[in-house]
Amino acid sequence: MIEPEYITIIEGPTPEFQSTPEFAINSVLEGPHDSFTAYCELRTANGEAILERCRRAWKEKRPVRLDFPDEMRMRKELDVVGLRLKERDEGTVLQLWVRHPLNEHAAEDDDFDDFDDDDNLSFG
Repeated sequence: MIEPEYITIIEGPTPEFQSTPEFAINSVLEGPHDSFTAYCELRTANGEAILERCRRAWKEKRPVRLDFPDEMRMRKELDVVGLRLKERDEGTVLQLWVRHPLNEHAAEDDDFDDFDDDDNLSFG
């Protein structure tokens, strides 16, 4: 069994996922299950180390997973399909694009905001 690389949120709120209009990233998501691309930002103190771990995992053909607490504090996991680091006034932010199951999106459709950013992306 291939061991995934994890980006784990230990404490803090549930990530706020947004829908994303980047159509090119959807081709990464082709597979047996219906899904769409969602985007979130996470503050990080060790962004360079996370970025390097993810690049190494993708080079080794291993998946990268986001492990986070949902609103009920239950653990959930989503596949990470792209990431980037960005410097903001408040510090380093890890920008993540994840594979979100389509059946979960239908129930949460009103919670997704539009995202507009045309920076370069890193894909696994």
